Amino acid sequence: MFDNSFKNRVVCGYSFKGHKITIYSGMDDNQEKPAWLVLVLVALGSLVGLLIGSAIGMGIGSLIYSGEGDFLLEAVNPTDEHMRVPLLVAQGIISLSGFLITPYFVWKTLRKKDISYFKGSPLHIGSLMLVLLVVVSFAVADSAVIEWNQNMQFPDFLKSFETWARDKENQLAELTQMLVKFDSFGEFVIGFVVVAILAGICEEFLFRGIIQTEFLRGTKNIHVAIWISAFLFSAIHSQFFGFVPRLLLGVLFGYLYHWSGNLIVPMFAHFVNNGFSVAMMYLHQLGMIDVNIDAPEAAPWPAVVGFAILTFVLLAYLKKFYESRNATLL
Repeated sequence: MFDNSFKNRVVCGYSFKGHKITIYSGMDDNQEKPAWLVLVLVALGSLVGLLIGSAIGMGIGSLIYSGEGDFLLEAVNPTDEHMRVPLLVAQGIISLSGFLITPYFVWKTLRKKDISYFKGSPLHIGSLMLVLLVVVSFAVADSAVIEWNQNMQFPDFLKSFETWARDKENQLAELTQMLVKFDSFGEFVIGFVVVAILAGICEEFLFRGIIQTEFLRGTKNIHVAIWISAFLFSAIHSQFFGFVPRLLLGVLFGYLYHWSGNLIVPMFAHFVNNGFSVAMMYLHQLGMIDVNIDAPEAAPWPAVVGFAILTFVLLAYLKKFYESRNATLL
């Protein structure tokens, strides 16, 4: 006979030699809240968290603002360099509140599970180097998609939408340029923490940890879950002319989470992607490198094709690596 603790064990799934092997706990699925309900309430909780985080973040930002203008008015269309650190701090608080703390509280209340649920498989430190190589290789291959998406042209009946989307894109680009044009190493550190570390943790927790997991529970199809969560991940950034490459990036993170079974892996991949970009932009500002990573220009086609092939090879190896390691847990 099984003791009561067996009923509370986490459901785990592993793929081994093409066959899906699933270990089920003794818990009745009917006791679980419906996935759609969890997703709706988590979305509402995230919205509330974004509002709370915005209020707190802007309040703290106004306290540390050292400029002479009105902080709230400057925040609408920031051009003052003194706004950089206050806005970065506010952005970090908003991410923590809207993408991590509030969604986790709602999800935990509904699912009756804790943070360990997202670390169902051990973290293989050695695999992180391969993940780093995948992200960098993918970035080169994805540069062709970035250039194509940036230069998209719409038919005449959608010109009004194109104009609106392009204006929105330019506004966000100007804001990003202002935020990452660091005047000191201290500002770079703050920007790196907010853009690379906090964004990697908070966004992956919500979109891969909660949203992808709940869509998988609701649809029973991992590919649907990965692509829907990646679509929402890209849409939340409100940059249409960067939508497709960010969608593909979200898909990459989704499969890394699915294969590894540990949320730290896509968090690390997200951190590498953002951190590499921020670091390269800072080095370009210092005149230490000539490459301007912020320019929407594709790498030469031989490099795009070569790195695309390398990305697929590395992903295939990573998939088999995680399958073999996870299979030993059975």
